Order: sequence, then structure tokens, then C-alpha cells
Amino acid sequence: MPKFQNIQAAIIDLDGTMLDTAPDFLVAINRMRAEFSLPDLDIVTITNFVGKGSENLIHRVLSTDFEPAQVEQYFEQAMASYQKHYLAINGDYSTLYPEVIEGLRALKAQGLRLACVTNKPIAFTRPLLAKKDLQGFFDVVYGGDSLARKKPDPLPLLQVCLDFHLAPAQVIAIGDSSNDAKAARAAGCPVLTVPYGYNHGEAVQTIESDGIVETLLSAAQLLLSKKISTNSSSF
Repeated sequence: MPKFQNIQAAIIDLDGTMLDTAPDFLVAINRMRAEFSLPDLDIVTITNFVGKGSENLIHRVLSTDFEPAQVEQYFEQAMASYQKHYLAINGDYSTLYPEVIEGLRALKAQGLRLACVTNKPIAFTRPLLAKKDLQGFFDVVYGGDSLARKKPDPLPLLQVCLDFHLAPAQVIAIGDSSNDAKAARAAGCPVLTVPYGYNHGEAVQTIESDGIVETLLSAAQLLLSKKISTNSSSF
């Protein structure tokens, strides 16, 4: 497809795209809940809450037990507890998805500049990237609190385009959820989705993206094939 033929950079999501961080969320949230004498939540429930930032996550976690007024009453205390526990275990239970490192290397080998844009707070994001030896791949990293608005707002993606001095059509977004696709569509960036992430418990096929790729390496191979096709047709 023509929209993949002049890609100069990629914006890659973190949770559910590069790393399976649901086990980290499980541990931190349930340690927070223990402080409120609440029962543990299971990983499926927590996974379905992931993707729209920490504030949304904690609101939804508290809503499983409390009425809206109580959720607001306990929110600040719960958020502080969650952040304390998450920082203590950040990355200890999370794992890389298959072919992430290979995919990042392949993208860089094509000369693409890379940015990581996530809704995870930046105080969690940078240590996690460092712990998993991913930080060296990225020229730019934005967390959910780095800018005035987070995904699905297009602002973080547009900021990356400005940082790289590229038009949105030259910057592809790769993620696992509708947040990534909506942000990319609004920014004017092409977008690919991976099938193994979270997407708020909904099927990846419901996302309006430009295609589903099995892994980040598959995404790199797709972009390379389009680049080769374009170069060949110019002779």
C-alpha cells in the first residue's frame, strides 16, 4: 500500500506491544488492594483495565468494590499506594513479547528513527525501558504525563512528528489497542496493530488500523518489502 512506502520513523507503544506488563499491574494493584482490605483481582480483569493511563486504571479498580462517591473519596490514597508498589516491582514480572528486539533492530537497520509513546507515567516508563534493555533503541520517549494530553488524543504522535521534522504520513504508529489507532488516525499517521496485546478486552480485529502484523519483526519486514517494491518500480 502506498502509505507504507515513504516511512521514515516509527512510534511504538509499550504495554501490550513490546512488553507483557500485566503481571506487574497484577502485583502492584493487589498489594494496593490489600491495604484497603479488599480481595485480589484476577489478571484477566486487570488486563482489561490497562491502556488508558494510571488514573483510569485505579478508578476502574476501585469501581469493582465502591460506589462512585467512594471511588473519589479513596482515589488519591489508592493512587499513591499503587504508585509506591508499582515503582518497587516495575519490570520484575513483565516479559518481552516474541521478536521485539529483532523487530526494533530491523527497523533501525532500515534507517528509521524510533519513538516510544505510552500512556504509562514517564516515571515508570524510563526505568522499565532501561531494565529491559530497550532504551537505546529510542530517540524520543513520551509517557502519559509527559504532555498535556495522552492517547487516544493525537498530541503525543504529532509531537514526535515535530521532533523528527517529518510529516505524519512518514511516521508509522505500531500498537495493540484502539487508543493507538485512534491517535494515529487523528494525527494522520499510518498504523499497524499487533494481535497479542490488551485492547481493553476487545478483539484486535475491531480496531480500525491499516493492518495486523504478528510481531514487531513482521512490521519491519512489511515496511522493508514496501521500500524494496518502491525502489524496484523506479527502474
